[in-house]
Amino acid sequence: MTLRKYLVLAGITVFSPTGDALLARGMKEIGGISLHNFHSLILAILNPWVAGGIVLLLTFFASYMSALSWADLTYVLPATSLGYVLVALIARFGFHETISPARWAGIALITAGVGFVAAGPSVTTAGAPHPDPIPQEAKP
Repeated sequence: MTLRKYLVLAGITVFSPTGDALLARGMKEIGGISLHNFHSLILAILNPWVAGGIVLLLTFFASYMSALSWADLTYVLPATSLGYVLVALIARFGFHETISPARWAGIALITAGVGFVAAGPSVTTAGAPHPDPIPQEAKP
């Protein structure tokens, strides 16, 4: 894999939990909102923490789409699950939330599972070939 691909996977791993953490901080600052009150939704989006979270989650989505363009879903999706580890660390040390031993055990299992998946190839080489992106009728 190239450095660019590693950076895309790192982006997937970091942007989602960081964006979620910014959203959580912003929404705790704002308080309760209602979907029936359009004004409160706009004010929530204009909060700098919420806006930053949205930008990071959009960046995560762009990285995720990029990764899916060159790797199998079964390879990319476990990279997103590493976000659970980062979310737990951010929640524990950034928001001072209590995390139960059962959750820490679950996070350890996720980490071990990602390690197993990462040891394999990023693209399945055996099996049916990928479909031709240009239909036969459109070829000269």
